[in-house]
Amino acid sequence: MPTVSPRSAAADRNLPAVRLRVPTHEDAHSWYRVFDDPEVMAFLGGSSAERSAYEELTARQRRHHAELGFCLWTVTAFPREGVTTDTAGETVLGFAGAQPWPHPWGPVGEIEIGWRLGRAHWGRGYATAAMLAGLDAVRAAGVGRVAAVVDPRNTRSVAIAERLGMARGEEYEAPGGRWVRVFRLEC
Repeated sequence: MPTVSPRSAAADRNLPAVRLRVPTHEDAHSWYRVFDDPEVMAFLGGSSAERSAYEELTARQRRHHAELGFCLWTVTAFPREGVTTDTAGETVLGFAGAQPWPHPWGPVGEIEIGWRLGRAHWGRGYATAAMLAGLDAVRAAGVGRVAAVVDPRNTRSVAIAERLGMARGEEYEAPGGRWVRVFRLEC
């Protein structure tokens, strides 16, 4: 599984060590817990999803990994004082990785990269570190170009896309009337 450790290229950017792993059924509960926050969901429709949505999402990601060699991986970090860990002693931060774009609007037919972390883990470099590791795995799977779909008001995610070297592309109106911008990266 992809890992960003202190010895990796990400260390040159002074990023934290993270581990990406294929999401388990139990991760659906961890994702629900860390994403059940209005601030986390502010640019994703505003409300938390039901647990069943995360159960379906983690199952779909396991299929993507088996079929494509990449997915939206569970992002973990090693335990720190005062941080809740799952049963394996890891801290589940959220997810990051890639999947085929799953909607009939936007960059249809492209590989989407994406990241979502719990609010307690924002601003520490975890998303950038996780996406650097994820992009290495996507490249190894033979993907030549990826797209990230970001609400342009989400300045944190825009900054991550720019740190990854992504170029701004077109905008789309998403369901519900909100606008999103596509960022692209040639792998």
